[in-house]
Amino acid sequence: MSNRTVSWTRIDRAGQDARAKIPAGLLGARALVQLGARTRPLVVAGRYDRAAIMAAACKAATGIQERCGVSRAEAMSSALKATWQVAKAAHRAAAH
Repeated sequence: MSNRTVSWTRIDRAGQDARAKIPAGLLGARALVQLGARTRPLVVAGRYDRAAIMAAACKAATGIQERCGVSRAEAMSSALKATWQVAKAAHRAAAH
């Protein structure tokens, strides 16, 4: 019989690495997009306004880059995720 030892530290670190991480600037971008959506709505007549969504994401990406110091691609990724979250919430709110 072999004696195996269990490293709880290694198991814990593996669990932490497997967890999903919130992208840089996502929460702040969502708030910024919500403020901007007041002037230019992301949902018009029950349909997504993709031009407004892209404009809001570009504006939020600049803010993410300045605050978090990440690349433009990473900032744009976080900004688009946040903008689509806000747009989908507005779409659901308009449907009810």
